[in-house]
Amino acid sequence: MAFLQEKFLLLCLVTFSSLFLEVSSRGAVYRPPNVERLTDRFPRIPFTQGMSTLFGESNVHLKSNGSYADIILDKTSGSGLISKNRYYHGFFSASIKLPAGFTSGVVLAFYMSNADQFAHNHDEIDFELLGFAKRRQWVLQTNMYGNGSVKTGREEKVYLWFDPTQQFHQYTILWNKHHIVFLVDNIPIREVIYNQAVSSVYPSKPMSLYATIWDASEWATSGGKYPVNYKYAPFVASLADLEIVGCSIQKTNATNNGSICSKNATLSSSDPVDGEEYARLSKQQMAGLNWVRGKHMYYSYCKDRARYKVMPAECN
Repeated sequence: MAFLQEKFLLLCLVTFSSLFLEVSSRGAVYRPPNVERLTDRFPRIPFTQGMSTLFGESNVHLKSNGSYADIILDKTSGSGLISKNRYYHGFFSASIKLPAGFTSGVVLAFYMSNADQFAHNHDEIDFELLGFAKRRQWVLQTNMYGNGSVKTGREEKVYLWFDPTQQFHQYTILWNKHHIVFLVDNIPIREVIYNQAVSSVYPSKPMSLYATIWDASEWATSGGKYPVNYKYAPFVASLADLEIVGCSIQKTNATNNGSICSKNATLSSSDPVDGEEYARLSKQQMAGLNWVRGKHMYYSYCKDRARYKVMPAECN
């Protein structure tokens, strides 16, 4: 009888574990918890409607009437897209499939910025996907700052729980007056809550949305230790499922900080994420956030004593 009970308990443990753990060639991969699908709440638009070529025109390939876009890095150039408008608050998302193979020094960035207008005190909200070097694994870095420069960044890094080269995955920025949330496949991986401690570095000016691929050998690989090897080029990143729903501002008047946001007739406010449901994370979303930070996060600026002799106020 004791043997049967032990066998039953072991079977239950294996079954329970399988709900949360998969094993692949990359080792143990934990399944994420279920969360609300925020990306299902907003319309998808063609890249031809929401974005224009920023640079590397010959390396930007639009497909299926603009529903898909490939941005390419090769020996001649990187490439990138920029939104046709600037936005003050909103919901910004795209599905991305990253280049496979040896990608050290290659960086795919999906981000918001106004550096073109505010050279010395610009705002940024960044997803930066860093090609692998020694670990043979893409790394996801997030960053956020306002009224500053890259020297004032607030970087965090996580290892992804999937292979981002095998299929499309959604990368989403939610930005409003309450918080900034970075989401991957609708799972929050980082939340920056607006409060007095962070107010001086909280993005406050309208920004454009960018998607770029570029050679970051000097920046992303320990000063060029593992540079881009163009023997493996071209490096092709594919984009789909574009969602840009924000407080739209004409670029020529972007300094008005939202005072001339165009209202969508279907929204009660010019800010589509101003409602109570976007003011804080739900219990499901908090569980997802804690899951990512507990199992996949490996760097936070708030723990970098070598970089900061005095920790930024929000770290306290």
